[in-house]
Amino acid sequence: MKISYWIPSLILTLTLVACTPDKAPSSNMGQILGQDQQGYAKVTPERALSFPGDHLAHPDYKIEWWYLTANLKTDTGEPLGLQWTQFRIAMTPPTKAKEAAKESLSANNDWASNQLYMAHAAVTTQKQHFTEEKWSRAHPKLSGIDSSPIAVYLDNWRWQSSSKESLFPATLNVDGANQEFSYQLQLTTDAPYQRQGENGYSIKSQDGQVASYYYSQPFIAITGKVNVDGKSVNVSGHGWLDREWSSQFLKQDQQGWDWFALRLDDMSTLMLFQLRGSQTFFSARRMFKDGSGYNYNSNEITLTPTQWHTLDDTRYPTSWQLELAKDNIKLQLSALNPKAKMSLTTQYWEGPIQVQGTYKGEGYMELTGY
Repeated sequence: MKISYWIPSLILTLTLVACTPDKAPSSNMGQILGQDQQGYAKVTPERALSFPGDHLAHPDYKIEWWYLTANLKTDTGEPLGLQWTQFRIAMTPPTKAKEAAKESLSANNDWASNQLYMAHAAVTTQKQHFTEEKWSRAHPKLSGIDSSPIAVYLDNWRWQSSSKESLFPATLNVDGANQEFSYQLQLTTDAPYQRQGENGYSIKSQDGQVASYYYSQPFIAITGKVNVDGKSVNVSGHGWLDREWSSQFLKQDQQGWDWFALRLDDMSTLMLFQLRGSQTFFSARRMFKDGSGYNYNSNEITLTPTQWHTLDDTRYPTSWQLELAKDNIKLQLSALNPKAKMSLTTQYWEGPIQVQGTYKGEGYMELTGY
């Protein structure tokens, strides 16, 4: 799902409204992500996803992201997790942006942009968790999305595809300004993209009033180097890319969510999220490398926290029991490092997890709104 609730809160911060850098608005995410989408493009089930166009930016929608998580191992077999995310945020609706451009000194001025980009990166081991973020206004020399070939970049953090038709094969380079971590990765896949929800139309509430466009590539092979705390190691493993965009993600009464990307030892993958609020809403899809897959109904999913971890006075459920009645699956999901809190402008939990039970495996988890 990768909704990443803190994006709208950051917009509110920039406009001097009701959000402080050190405390996420955890009481009700719907008050933020449920903002009126008037003036922005709306998500409808009739629109079909189309590639390569949908790999690029959608500036008429309020928010979107390119979101990679990876479960890797070093040459000595130590597990390691990576996260890289680039977000695009429209600061004003497209109609107002066009009016502002007409009033500027030059409508062709690259600085006359209503688009803001932000990127997050993290490296997580069993004992360490490093994070960093970058910001930039959209500008060809600073941040944005290129189409020929496809590139997603902010300053010196860059996803670079070798193709104008696909996001893969690609390289990803992230250099932390604080020198605590960096990584240089090569990413390949031969699997079709997976459309989440109903052919890419992913609803976010029981009544279907809010939705996003959402597709994934859960079958990525990764090799490269990671520098952690002054030590360089070779890594290899698997990654998961999520692409999602919308102008309104949640309803006013929804408080936050728990998102899971799981890779099982039968070579299948599983995406699952629950939205917490007056009514819990589930969405889940099991996916296979040939591009096939199927969704689960809400009454087929049971998700129960089994262990909590307190970080900076906030309790996060870092272990879970997951049951999928349709396939008679019972899984125990546990954090590789329970301290994987993203202590950035606004705070959330995200890190690699281990899977035990009916299947063994690994994956990633995101927890917001606590």
